[in-house]
Amino acid sequence: MFQGSSVFNLLRPVYLTMERVSPDSLSFLHAWYLAIASESLTQITGQCVQHSAAASKNVSNWGGTCYIMPLIGGFLADSYLGRYWTMACSSIVYVIHYNHVYKLVQLWPVKQHLRGIFVDEQGMALLALSASVPGIKPTCHGHGNENCHPTNGQSAACFVALYLVALGTGGIKPCVSSYGADQFDDADPVEKERKSSFFNWFYFSINIGALIAGSLLVWIQDNVGWGWGFGIPAVAMAVAVVSFFSGTRLYRNQKPGGSPLTRICQVVVASIRKYHVEVPTDKSLLHEIADAESAMKGIHKLDHTNMFIFFDKAAVLGEQLDDVKDSVNSWRLCTVTQVEELKSILRLLPVWATGIVFAAIYGQMSTLFVLQGQTMDTHLGNSNFEIPPASLSIFDILGVIFWVPVYDRIIVPIARKLSGHKNGLTQLQRMGIGLFISIFSMVAAAILELTRLKMVRRHNYYQLEEVRISIFWQVPQYLILGCAEVFMFIGQLEFFYEQAPDAMRSLCSALQLVTIALGQYLSSMLVTIVTKISTRNGSPGWIPDNLNYGHIDYFFWLLAVLSVLNLIAFILVAKLYTNKRLMEISPEKWFKHRMFKYTAHMRFS
Repeated sequence: MFQGSSVFNLLRPVYLTMERVSPDSLSFLHAWYLAIASESLTQITGQCVQHSAAASKNVSNWGGTCYIMPLIGGFLADSYLGRYWTMACSSIVYVIHYNHVYKLVQLWPVKQHLRGIFVDEQGMALLALSASVPGIKPTCHGHGNENCHPTNGQSAACFVALYLVALGTGGIKPCVSSYGADQFDDADPVEKERKSSFFNWFYFSINIGALIAGSLLVWIQDNVGWGWGFGIPAVAMAVAVVSFFSGTRLYRNQKPGGSPLTRICQVVVASIRKYHVEVPTDKSLLHEIADAESAMKGIHKLDHTNMFIFFDKAAVLGEQLDDVKDSVNSWRLCTVTQVEELKSILRLLPVWATGIVFAAIYGQMSTLFVLQGQTMDTHLGNSNFEIPPASLSIFDILGVIFWVPVYDRIIVPIARKLSGHKNGLTQLQRMGIGLFISIFSMVAAAILELTRLKMVRRHNYYQLEEVRISIFWQVPQYLILGCAEVFMFIGQLEFFYEQAPDAMRSLCSALQLVTIALGQYLSSMLVTIVTKISTRNGSPGWIPDNLNYGHIDYFFWLLAVLSVLNLIAFILVAKLYTNKRLMEISPEKWFKHRMFKYTAHMRFS
C-alpha cells in the first residue's frame, strides 16, 4: 500500500521529529496563507469598496476558486501524482509566486489603488507577475498612488498570478493533513494511537502560525512597512518547504490508485445494467479479488456492508468471468471493495452536510461579529488606543491554542478510562460536542446584542456610532467558538481521513473545505432572505446600516435554532452511520470464494 517503510521503530527520535516538523511544516505554510486575514476585511472594505466595487467582486470570485481548487488538487493526488508530489509541486509554485510579493509591494504602489485584492477572507494573494516582468508594472505619475492607472493587460497579468496562487494552495490544503497521518503505521498500536493526537497538533500548529500572522505581522505591516510584512512570511515559507523536502527519504508515500471517479461510475453503470439480477444471500459469494498481488495498489480491501444494497448488483458474478486472473469488464463486474468505496462516500455525505451550518456560524466571525463590534466602545480602557473589531478574532485562535492541549492531554485520557475507546471519544462524538458548544456562541452573541440594544433605547443612543459597552464583551463568543472549533473541525479532519476510502482521502479532505464555502453561501442566503422579509412595510429590518435600529440579535437566535436542529439531525445521522470495515480474508473464506468462482466459470464456459 505504501512506498517506503515506517521508520518509527528503527529511528524513533528522528521519526518523531520529522513527523512533527516536516508534514507540519507545510501546515505552517498553510498558516502563512492566512497571514493578512485579520486585516483583509478592513482593507477590502476600506480600499476596494471605496475605490473599486469590481475589486471586491474579483476578491469574492478568487476566494471561491480557492475553495474549488482543493477538489482538483485532491483528485490529482488520489488518482495520479500522490500526495507527496502534489504538495511538492504546489508548494514550489506557491512560494515562488509569493516571493514576488516582496518586490511588488516595493515596486507597485498598491496601497491605495489595488491593495484590497492582495487578500481574501482566507489570507493573502499575489500580484506577482506585475512586479517582475518589464512592461507589466504600471506607470505612475507624481508621488500619489491615485495617479497610477494599470492597463487592461497589466490587470490581466495580476489576475493570472492570483489564480496561479489559488492553484498552488489547491494542491496543499487537501493533502497536508492526510499526508501527515499517512506517516503512521496502523499495524503498530503505538503509532495508531499517536495518529489521532497528530490531527490535534496539526491544527494547533496552524493556529500558532495564524496567531503570529494576525498579530505580529499585521503590526509590522502597519508600523514598519509592507515590504517587511510580506518578506518575513516569504522567508518562513521557504524554510517550511525546505524542511518538508529534507525529510523526503523518511516519508511513507501511498501509491495513487487511479481515478476514483471512474471506479464510482463503473459501480453505478454495472448496477444499472444488472438491475434485474438477484443479490445472493451469502454476500461472501460476491466478486472480490482474493489474490493479494492482484489487489489495486494503494487501497485496502473493504468488507461488505448492508447499506445501499442495490449497488451490490455490480459485484454479482456472471458470464464475464475469466478463469485465472479474473480479467473482467469493469463496467459490468466490480469488486466488493469498489462497491464499498461508493457506499463509503454515500455514508459520508449526510455527516458532511451537517458541517455546513457549523461553517455558517463560524463565518460570523468575519461578518456580523465585526459589525456588532463596530457599534461598541473599541477603546482600550481610558486610553485613546482603539481595538479594530476584526482583530478580536484572535481570541478564537487563542481559544483553539488553549483547548487543543487540554483536549489531548486531559480530556482524552479521562474519556479513555471512562469509555474504553482508544481515542477517548469517537470522531462522531467529538463532532457532536463541537456542534453543541457552537450553539452557545450564538446565544452569547444574541444576549450581548440584546443588552446593547436595551442601552440604546434607554439612553436614546440611536445616532451614536459606538455605544458605551466595551468591545471586550465579545470575547466570550469568540472563545466559545474556538472551543467548538477544536471539537468539530479537528474531528472532521480525522473522521474524513479514517472513513474515506484509502484511495480517496485527499478528495474527501477537500470536501471539508467545501463545507466552509457552502456555510458562507448559507449565511449569505439567510441574510438575503431575512432582509427581504424584515424590511417589509418600511421597517428597517434586522440588519440595517445603523444597527441601533436593527435586531441582529434575532439573526443570532435564528442561527442558534438552526444549530439545534442541525445537532438533532447530526445525532440521527450518527446513530445510523456504519463505519468502514477492512476485509480480513480467512483461508476458509478464500477457498469457498474460489470454488464458487470456478463453478460459475464452468457453468458459462
